[in-house]
Amino acid sequence: MAVAQCPASCGELIQGWIMGSEKLVSCPVDWYSTVEVSDGSPLPDERPLSRAMVNRLLEHWNYPASLSQGIRLEVHSTIPVAKGMASSTADIAATAVATARHLGHHLDETTLAQLCVSLEPTDSTVFHKLTLFDHNDASTQIPCDSPPELDLLVLESPQTLRTADYHRIPRLAGLQAGAPALKRAWEKVQEACAERNPWRMGEAATLSAIASQMLLPKPDFDALLSLAEECELYGVNVAHSGSVVGLMLDRQKHDVEKVTWLLAKQRLTEHWPERHLLRMVSGGVKCQ
Repeated sequence: MAVAQCPASCGELIQGWIMGSEKLVSCPVDWYSTVEVSDGSPLPDERPLSRAMVNRLLEHWNYPASLSQGIRLEVHSTIPVAKGMASSTADIAATAVATARHLGHHLDETTLAQLCVSLEPTDSTVFHKLTLFDHNDASTQIPCDSPPELDLLVLESPQTLRTADYHRIPRLAGLQAGAPALKRAWEKVQEACAERNPWRMGEAATLSAIASQMLLPKPDFDALLSLAEECELYGVNVAHSGSVVGLMLDRQKHDVEKVTWLLAKQRLTEHWPERHLLRMVSGGVKCQ
């Protein structure tokens, strides 16, 4: 049996029109999809995209397609689905690496990314470093230095939006209008990593979140910005193709209980009734 895990993402640190196309930098957090691959018959309730990845790998290495029926997948994940937390990427990336190991192969990150985007738009959580990534065709993969340490109070909404549905929304004009802000945001991400500066990362994410309001607006967004400023948080990041929002902070320095109290007082919990305090982590798929 081979086992691999890939982290979820609290939306994106930045996403928008950068260097001529839409690109993103995901925000990996310590919430994982774990996939076990073994010999056996497929389970009746397996996830279709994970099976599609197995079939894609068999094709990639010229195995007979019939071999798929002798490979069993078990996906263990509580990552919310269709909220902008990269649940599908976590599933298919972990499936790919576990299946590769089960078959006696190794997948480098570039090949992994290309395989994932062949199935659906993919988050840059597949990379061990924060990476500016063309999530549609994997043509751009620019890694950053080590990011600053920070936490996220993830605000989860009951609203769902599948990535494929988001990509059917006419967005080109809005994306291009936000290009100047995203250019600054990408520069700030690089500075934040070079300096290990969480404030700079918060500035980058907030710039991108504001630009995203033109494309997929979050309710009471100005109130969230005011709350972040009042509590002197690093910033606000969002799922640009989903509903979650992240309040960027340090659980050792910021008063998380006060932040939670203010969310309730200002009735923002009506939009985001679930909250998760998570740590931003390095991304990438790890074998166990």
